[in-house]
Amino acid sequence: MPTFIDISVPLQAGIASDPPGYVPQIEYLGHPDTVDDMLRFFPGATAADLPDGEAWAIERVQLTTHAGTHLDAPYHYASTMNGGERAITIDEVPLEWCFQPGVKLDFRHFEDGYVVTADDIDAELDRIGHTLRPLEIVVVNTSAGTRYGADDYVSSGCGIGRAATLRLLEQGVRLTGTDAWSWDAPFTYTAKRYAKDHDGSVIWEGHKAGRDIGYCHIEKLHNLEQLPPTGFHVSCFPVKVHAASAGWTRAVAIIDA
Repeated sequence: MPTFIDISVPLQAGIASDPPGYVPQIEYLGHPDTVDDMLRFFPGATAADLPDGEAWAIERVQLTTHAGTHLDAPYHYASTMNGGERAITIDEVPLEWCFQPGVKLDFRHFEDGYVVTADDIDAELDRIGHTLRPLEIVVVNTSAGTRYGADDYVSSGCGIGRAATLRLLEQGVRLTGTDAWSWDAPFTYTAKRYAKDHDGSVIWEGHKAGRDIGYCHIEKLHNLEQLPPTGFHVSCFPVKVHAASAGWTRAVAIIDA
C-alpha cells in the first residue's frame, strides 16, 4: 500500500501565517449557536424537536485565495504568459499538471532571504542523482517549513530566483512548490536588494518568470522533511474558483509502494 503524507497546512486564524491584512478570519458557530437558523426552515418546530437541542456546526470565513496551502495560477503573476498569451486562471489549469511524480530539492541549508540560482538547482539535482522529466512536480524544502505560524514565518526561508525558476520550466516542469510563504525570497530581503541599486528586476523575479513560460506553484506546503528526494507522487488539485488567481488545495504526497 502507498503511504500518504499530508503536505498542507490548516487554515487557521490567529497565527502569523500571512502579512497583516491577509491573515484568515474564521468565526466558529457551534451546534447551539445555529438552532434559530435551522428552525427557520421548519415552521412550527422548536429546539425540543432537535436531537439534544443541537443544530449544525458551521464556520464563516474571510480570506483570500492565497491563504493556507494554495495553488497559484499563471494569472497571479501577470496578465500574460508564454511570451504574450493570455495568462490562464485557476479554473483553467490543466488537471494533468496537478497529479504527477514529485521531486524534492532540499534547500534548508540556505539562509533566510537567499535567492536560489540555476546552478543551485543543477547541483541539487546532481546530488540526488535525478534528471527532470516533463510535468514532474518539483517541491523545495526550505528553512521556513518548520516555522509556519511563528512570528517570523513570512520572512523565513530562501526564495527561488528567475534563472532558477526558468531552469526548471525549460525542462518541462509546470508545477512547483515551496513550504515558505512565497516562491520568491521574503520581501524584506528583496526590499533591501532593491534599495541598494533600484533594479526592478529583483522584485518578484521567480513569479515573473511565468511571463516567459506559464507555470503554477504551491505555497505554504508542510512536512516536506518527511519526503524522499524522489519516489512519490503529488496530488494538488485546486478548488475551482471562477476566473481566480489561485485556489486552495489539500496537497498530499503519495509515496510509491
